[in-house]
Amino acid sequence: MHDELVDHLTRSTPLNRGEALRVIQDVLAYFDETTEEYVRRRHRELQAQGLVNATIFERIEADLKYRAVAPPELTLRQLRRIVYG
Repeated sequence: MHDELVDHLTRSTPLNRGEALRVIQDVLAYFDETTEEYVRRRHRELQAQGLVNATIFERIEADLKYRAVAPPELTLRQLRRIVYG
């Protein structure tokens, strides 16, 4: 699986084949999160940094535009509903 990408990474970086495969798997797992999972995780992380919800939801709203597969735009209200139900 992903042989072309593994080959590319082994040619263009000092990674060996096993390391390249692990990096690819990590990246794919990171971007495999659903929008809801991402919003909940980021909310917890930013809240742990002491940020308030108004700042947190604005940051999440901005960050979602840069996900590998951009989800539909969500309003601040929709973001809050994902976190709090």
